[in-house]
Amino acid sequence: MAIPSDLEKILVRVREKRQAFKQYSFSFLEDDALKTFFDLAQEYETLDNFYRVVVSVIKEFFDLDSRLYLIAPPDRLELVCDSLRGLHPEKPTAPPGIRLESQAYALENSWLIPVRGNLLLVDRLPFYAKEQLIGMLEVFPADRLTEHNRFFLEKYANRLGYNLHNKIIAEQNIQHIRFINSLVADIEHNIIIPNISLKLHLRHLRDKIRTLKEWDSAGKFSDPSEAVPSLHQLVEEMEQDFQMLEQQYRGVSLFIESLFRPSHFQRGQLVLRRKPHRVQREIIEPQLQMFLPQLQERGIEIDVRLGGVPDEEILLSVDKGLMSQVYANLFSNAAKYTRTNQYGRKYLSFGQEILKDYFGPGKDGVKFNVFTTGPHIPSEDVPHIFEEGYRGSNVDGETGTGRGLYFVRNVVETHGGVVGYEPTDEGNNFYFILPLVGPERAMPVELAAAG
Repeated sequence: MAIPSDLEKILVRVREKRQAFKQYSFSFLEDDALKTFFDLAQEYETLDNFYRVVVSVIKEFFDLDSRLYLIAPPDRLELVCDSLRGLHPEKPTAPPGIRLESQAYALENSWLIPVRGNLLLVDRLPFYAKEQLIGMLEVFPADRLTEHNRFFLEKYANRLGYNLHNKIIAEQNIQHIRFINSLVADIEHNIIIPNISLKLHLRHLRDKIRTLKEWDSAGKFSDPSEAVPSLHQLVEEMEQDFQMLEQQYRGVSLFIESLFRPSHFQRGQLVLRRKPHRVQREIIEPQLQMFLPQLQERGIEIDVRLGGVPDEEILLSVDKGLMSQVYANLFSNAAKYTRTNQYGRKYLSFGQEILKDYFGPGKDGVKFNVFTTGPHIPSEDVPHIFEEGYRGSNVDGETGTGRGLYFVRNVVETHGGVVGYEPTDEGNNFYFILPLVGPERAMPVELAAAG
């Protein structure tokens, strides 16, 4: 029976490999080392354990020490693991002399071997891999290596390179999927659920239009003295509804644009579109206006005396859409959880202050505060409040998903900042600190945290 042509091609490669391995003349020890490596590479799923396997096989079978260096963006060779101390979480830069080369080379009493990835998948790596090179394997002492040992180690490096390449892409894909799932949850939390409130304003507007039609049918417009006062009031209410709907439309449009960017989905991470913005005027105040009806309905005052900064004074380079959603989440939480303080007041305040040298010498930070009155967050909850899906023990029956503060943290950290919480005498201050990136501010500003 004739062998299918597509299968014949594979059989030819199998025969070639079989012949090649005969020519390699690997010893039983070397064969066992390769089989052990392949088995353990499948058994251990994480990259960290894979690194440990790479150096451990060399140590166990040949009593040689080794170091594994990998490329990191943009073009840096890092030490990730060695047989002397194991994993290097800090990933230091390779010492002078250790360089990325397509051919093996000697350095003092070490033998450096190139680690190559999979040619077919090289464009999917998170860094540029010239000539498929993704790292270097250092084995020492080199004076114990024969020519055959060096040949075997080059083949070993090739096999670990292919395995490593596939694991990097697999982990990258897993992280990408997790990010997309998280982004979809953010879309639901920040767009779909808040958008439901549009129904209320549309219903109000519909009721007023129905009233106008009823008046028209009843002939009320035929008597101007009777219709005009009521008509003026109705028109004012409709104008208010229209303004609120327009505000909601602009807010939702901004959020849709900033969360549905193709770049987020392609890169598997939030991709910022930075521009200089007057944070208070362009970001904070529009979001506050969106939440004013909820705050007023719950009897929450707005006290701008505790840290309000004129918007002309801070011009910061941020992603307006994403940063607006940060404040939307903070104000949404304020509407839910603000309670009366010990002085009988129930209010929200916000502000910002300049922190000199916060991110290092000459690298100032801007601390943005959102303060609300009420009981402090329980101490056991505080370390977890910015974690995904976490809801504190003092939610008082308020609905929520546990995504708001997690989203805040994600956006702020993507901007290079940090988030935090601090209890105050009258309540709770949620804050985030961003690097002062952007045009020079018009004048120095330094105000205390709200509350």
